[in-house]
Amino acid sequence: MLVYVIAGEASGDLLGARLIAALRADRPDLTFAGIGGQAMAAQGVTSLFPMHELALMGLIEILPRLRQIRARLDQTVADISTKHPAIVVTIDSPGFTLRILRRIAPSGVKRVHYVAPQAWAWRESRVKKFPGLWDKLLCLLPFEPDFFARHKLQAEFTGHPVLESGADHGDAARFRTRHAMAPDAKLLITMPGSRRSEIARHIPIMGDAIARLAPQMPNLRPVIPTAPHLVETLTQATATWPQRPILITDEAGKCDAFAAATAALSKSGTSTLELALAGVPMVVAYRVNPITAAIARRVVKVQFASILNLLAGRAVLPEFIQQDCTAEKLAAALLPLLTTPAAAQAQRDAVRPYLDMLHAPHGQSPSAAAARAVLALLPPS
Repeated sequence: MLVYVIAGEASGDLLGARLIAALRADRPDLTFAGIGGQAMAAQGVTSLFPMHELALMGLIEILPRLRQIRARLDQTVADISTKHPAIVVTIDSPGFTLRILRRIAPSGVKRVHYVAPQAWAWRESRVKKFPGLWDKLLCLLPFEPDFFARHKLQAEFTGHPVLESGADHGDAARFRTRHAMAPDAKLLITMPGSRRSEIARHIPIMGDAIARLAPQMPNLRPVIPTAPHLVETLTQATATWPQRPILITDEAGKCDAFAAATAALSKSGTSTLELALAGVPMVVAYRVNPITAAIARRVVKVQFASILNLLAGRAVLPEFIQQDCTAEKLAAALLPLLTTPAAAQAQRDAVRPYLDMLHAPHGQSPSAAAARAVLALLPPS
């Protein structure tokens, strides 16, 4: 019995891998195919095409690749038609995955969408197009089922898989030994994003912020967790940084870096949840193309970009978005987190209650809760 799983970016790849592992634990008879990255490959999924081709964001970034994306859409629909899966699970990346769900609806195959579209944040009118797209919608945030219920759409909160990431189980001593770190070195985790467009926009600003901190903190060492296919891009982009960053490409190394870190500078997204889980105080930054930003200002309804700030209804994490995302402001916000333990601890204490809100119901792990929801749509073995 085949389960077809589609992920379009790094965070979705991890969700897909954990979901596959949880499904396999309950149903060893299941087989898997689809689109994913390294994490899903480790679970035995050979991706139909390289997942990073779908890791695009913003109108201006997508337009030049539109023909290629349409070709990949057609290829995916054809592959699903050929393989006849029992169920298709799409994960996030709504620009691609929701089109897949609509295209395959006439086939009658069961469909699950994992990670609810953030219609509560922008373009709420999109909800009118959702009926009939899926048989089940799985949510990562506790307030989402109520939002969709107001639009007469059922949704299920399954907890946030970041809680299973292992981000809070790193080994600081192992990281410092592995990279021959000086005892007084202060590590700054720097997370510009997993898309090339994000890297292009964030790395110059982040590098400038680090350069502003360098005279006061000569022992500051930046560390960038990233994917292997982005190492060359990041190596070139950080060539002029005052201190060349350590690039980490494996999950264990990333968790060890989190454990050893003093603070972090991260783009908004799942990475902020991983850092908070690991107890790393952070500053959040995000920029998009100015045209994309102008469009977003017309449709975005929420005050914050960071999930923890959204849950809290206030800025428990300092975030600097678009025109506020400047090297000067980022450096000023980072300095107390790097130099004043009380400031760092205050942020950790502030975010903890909102992390706790992300646990799955009934004491389940998030991936087990999601797997149970998927299995409910499958015939018995």
